[in-house]
Amino acid sequence: MYKISEIVQILHPNRTFITDPNSLVQHLFYDSRKIVQADNGVFFALQKSRDGHHYIKEAYDKGVRNFVLQIDEEQELLFPDANLIWVSDSLEAMQVLAAFHRQKFSFPVIGITGSNGKTIVKEWLYQLMSPEYKIYRSPKSYNSQLGVALSLWGLSDQYNLAIIEAGISEKGEMVKLENMIKPTIGLLTNIGVAHKAGFESKNEKIYEKINLFKDVETMIFPSRYVEDIQLPYRPRKFSWGFDEGLSLEVYSLKQVDDKFTVATLFYGGRTFAIEVPFVDKGNVENAINCVAVMLRFGYEKEVIASRIKELQPVAMRLELKKGKKNSSIIDDSYSNDLDALQIALEFLNQQGQHPRKILILSDIPGVNITDEKSLSKLKRLLSEYRLDKLILIGEILTQVADQFAVPSVSYPSTTAFLEDIRAIQLEDSTILLKGGREFHFERISRLLVAKSHDTVLEINLNAMENNLNVYRQLLPKHVKLMSMVKAFSYGSGSFEIANLLQFNRVDYLTVAFADEGVDLRGAGITLPIVVMSPDENTFESIVQHNLEPEIYSFRILSSFLNYLKGKGIASFPVHIKVDTGMHRLGFMPDEVDRLSTELKEGSILQVKSAFSHLASAGNKEDNAFTQQQIDLLDQFTKRLEEGLGYSFLKHIAATSGIELWPQAYFDMVRLGIGLYGIDVERHDLPLREVSSLKTNVTQIKHLAAGETVGYNRHGVLHRDSKTATIKIGYADGYDRRFGNGVGKMMVNGCLVPTIGDICMDMCMLDVTDIEVAEEDEVIVYPDIKLAAKSIGTIPYELLTSISQRVKRVYFYE
Repeated sequence: MYKISEIVQILHPNRTFITDPNSLVQHLFYDSRKIVQADNGVFFALQKSRDGHHYIKEAYDKGVRNFVLQIDEEQELLFPDANLIWVSDSLEAMQVLAAFHRQKFSFPVIGITGSNGKTIVKEWLYQLMSPEYKIYRSPKSYNSQLGVALSLWGLSDQYNLAIIEAGISEKGEMVKLENMIKPTIGLLTNIGVAHKAGFESKNEKIYEKINLFKDVETMIFPSRYVEDIQLPYRPRKFSWGFDEGLSLEVYSLKQVDDKFTVATLFYGGRTFAIEVPFVDKGNVENAINCVAVMLRFGYEKEVIASRIKELQPVAMRLELKKGKKNSSIIDDSYSNDLDALQIALEFLNQQGQHPRKILILSDIPGVNITDEKSLSKLKRLLSEYRLDKLILIGEILTQVADQFAVPSVSYPSTTAFLEDIRAIQLEDSTILLKGGREFHFERISRLLVAKSHDTVLEINLNAMENNLNVYRQLLPKHVKLMSMVKAFSYGSGSFEIANLLQFNRVDYLTVAFADEGVDLRGAGITLPIVVMSPDENTFESIVQHNLEPEIYSFRILSSFLNYLKGKGIASFPVHIKVDTGMHRLGFMPDEVDRLSTELKEGSILQVKSAFSHLASAGNKEDNAFTQQQIDLLDQFTKRLEEGLGYSFLKHIAATSGIELWPQAYFDMVRLGIGLYGIDVERHDLPLREVSSLKTNVTQIKHLAAGETVGYNRHGVLHRDSKTATIKIGYADGYDRRFGNGVGKMMVNGCLVPTIGDICMDMCMLDVTDIEVAEEDEVIVYPDIKLAAKSIGTIPYELLTSISQRVKRVYFYE
């Protein structure tokens, strides 16, 4: 811990207001939603996608009394009992503090960088070297400018080796990371296309990455990535590859039965072999990087070989799945340490769809929970997050089960728990699974997760957060954000997406029908929810569940007024739809005076917003029409505000409008398909595609030329062929128009066409020219925009057509 007075000396701030110089700081906060143990932390108001200064009061209300601020607005007047430190750059201040903390420790620090494989190699080194070393490693993929600072803050004298990731996306970033990490040993994993946009060439990217190795004792690297690079520094170089004269030579790589790879290596005048339990090129390379590091640390070749053989896959994400008995399962098995546990608990905490939260936790490999420090940290974590039940599995946790404030039950093994699982109340709960690999929590997952069709729609919640923040950065600070979650959130789910949006503090949600809003309220969503095009038979549900209807015609207006009068309700929130040229729904511009008169009747309604819809914002040839729509809304709302005597929000820009028409922002914008990273107008925005529809190969057939495939014998084979039957059909939302070669799917990195008509539950692919096996993964829409174009539709239709019988799997990397 540091005293706040010590932090002042480290940061050299512009100004301070210190009321308690002895206040202790153990935790760094940057997100007011994730504050735990507030009295021992400092909140850094970062100016990233959202300005942290807007959340100072929320952090203060949660108990934080130490703040590092970038904007000086005399905050001491509002928070007179807080310690306030003003700096020129709050992120840089956090980095300075992390760098200072790093310098307190003299044990080896391995700094890992590269385009791919950083996290896998870090986790594998932890698996391989934990028997000899007490290893601290970056949590998950904390490798950014912010993530590295947070990672280094976790260093303590209970460790004797640290492994820290460093990731960059543009020039100039690695110097800052190196200044914090100060690695003693450097490892370059891979140079690929990741973050290519930030660099003019591959060599430029390599030079930027190896800035991490400026002062290392040893630099470990695959030679093929730096063969054209003049290394600017002079550390001891440990290179490996297929060429003679390298520190570690690879003589051969041989795949065995598509199950593992035998690598024959030469080091120190001796040949030896290792068995890598993977066959893909990336993981074999990652394993050899680990071998190189272990050799640098003096491990015997026999020890290396025995441990490499036992390498386990690394869980790179936690998954949210639909469970049985009205439950949700967060599967984060195999990444079981206290730092990873905190990240998973934060994700559990943001779920509001069920009334109860349960953690099933196993013993933590390499951590003696009976140790006072470890036990204290675990007790703090479990008390800070609102758990209703704790299920402990393992001999060590069983010993300390009575130490936790949360109601708990313990079992010596996973088998013992499974034998008793029927007696445990798990329904109506969100359940987090956090287990060490040797506890085989996949057995628990199989029992708890609802059975479904093998076809899945994977939804990347990190990508969705990224896209949300990309659009937020386009908006002025005063502009609010409404997110569209109609049509089952464009096929991606309902409460799962709404939970994420609520956690990320959008201002409004919009649904198409009242029933969708009712479901969201039942799942714990408290945000304002607008219901589009409501009918008279939904008024009771709207009022009962505090939903806000769109009023688009005098008929609906009159009916809703009469309903509210009968209930004695006043000042009910509504949103006025204006038809400025879409000619779908809405009041016409010349109806504004009549509308104003009827809305004022008895103060029964409170207009929250008036809005319209741009009909052709993405078409340049319609720019004049789009501007006309913007002007019409402006004129309409000014007249309406004059008539009502109060102001309200105005909005017209949806995704295309956000991207192309800043003059259309008004007070709020509506983000729809852009949140999912597809079908956008601006290709310079760093958006990520959110969803991926996947299935697998059920059966492979070898058929002779002249045979036919599928209904109506439309799939005629003109050569001896190999076909794959896969588990997706038109009942899953895969359109029949994709049949007979129109649809293209991805199998093992290769595009293959459909053959024959699409069936209800299955379809067939022509896989004659590729290597494929039963149960191989199939990506249904490798490029959803091209797929939509091939059948004359748009990506919206393909996404919203995906059947709800297709299991949604939400993951957070």
